[in-house]
Amino acid sequence: MMNFQTIKIDLHDHIAWLRLNRPDKANAFSLTMWDELPKAAAWIDEQPQVRVVILCGEGRHFTAGIDLEALAHVSQAVKGTGCPARAREGVRKFILHAQNSISSVERLRVPVIAAVHGACIGAGIDLIAACDMRYSTADARFSIREVDLAVVADVGTLQRLRHVIGLSRLTELAYTGETFDGRKAKAIDLVGETYETREELMAQVEQLAHRIAAKSPITVRGIKHNLLYSRDHSVQEGLEMVAAWNTSMLVSDDLTEAVSAHLQKREAKFAD
Repeated sequence: MMNFQTIKIDLHDHIAWLRLNRPDKANAFSLTMWDELPKAAAWIDEQPQVRVVILCGEGRHFTAGIDLEALAHVSQAVKGTGCPARAREGVRKFILHAQNSISSVERLRVPVIAAVHGACIGAGIDLIAACDMRYSTADARFSIREVDLAVVADVGTLQRLRHVIGLSRLTELAYTGETFDGRKAKAIDLVGETYETREELMAQVEQLAHRIAAKSPITVRGIKHNLLYSRDHSVQEGLEMVAAWNTSMLVSDDLTEAVSAHLQKREAKFAD
């Protein structure tokens, strides 16, 4: 098991719990967290027993977004170059690094479920937009806060969230920076369901993770790959991709086991 300063990982029964772990700072994204998140995701992706990831936050909040101290550090480092072109190059480098950090969650080959409680602000929205499913407590607080800092959200919210809640709703929230609770998040389809307590949220999300983990892992991974591919391509391109996928992956031990289990009226058991 790898050790991180700002991330905690637990593995249980085919499920990886990926926890943001700066509770004293509301799990705000420090420079270290931007560095560690893709490393943690890469490590999880190498564990063959992992079939589902649950992403959550330690303490009272999911995440308060980017740590303003980290933003100030980047700003000072850029100003210290003395050259406008090199300064802009430094800004671009940091943005691409942050984008890669969030995208590392989307690139996980297995489904990722976000379990949100407390604050989910700014970069937190970017992060859950990169997840496959999202659930929250009813009193969770969400906001695309970048507009209030005079910043164009640049780590994935504007690119990913329109596929989740629609362009019109995203436009309104991005322009206004409105803070809204879990009930509104459910009403606009940002989250699939809300729960009254954090304990109920975690219990229900874990139950969902177990249901998915019981399915053929190679099939679930194929579904994720094709969903993401189809999101970013035309219908015809998506159809061609899934045809190619099933041409190479359809005939498997999992298919044999699934059919046998169905005929024998028993629960299927799949290898990692």
